Amino acid sequence: MSIGSGVAIYFIIWWLVLFAVLPWGVRTQAEDGEVVPGSAPSAPSTPRMLRKVIFTTVIAAVLFGIVYYVLTGGYSLDDLPRYGPA
Repeated sequence: MSIGSGVAIYFIIWWLVLFAVLPWGVRTQAEDGEVVPGSAPSAPSTPRMLRKVIFTTVIAAVLFGIVYYVLTGGYSLDDLPRYGPA
């Protein structure tokens, strides 16, 4: 796998994981009872983006490691039926 391919695959995995992590622990302004005038009541009160970016980076790194291992180890989707029940 070339460096460019690896960066592209990691970037895609990172964005997919980010969208999965974004809703974790979100409390809306309406739930907290402190709606800022001019904003939607469903807007997050404290988004905690730095924490979510860190979680996303760690999870994406683990998933990329698995993808890298599979792609560079000579495995393919054709190998999966061999490892299942006979």
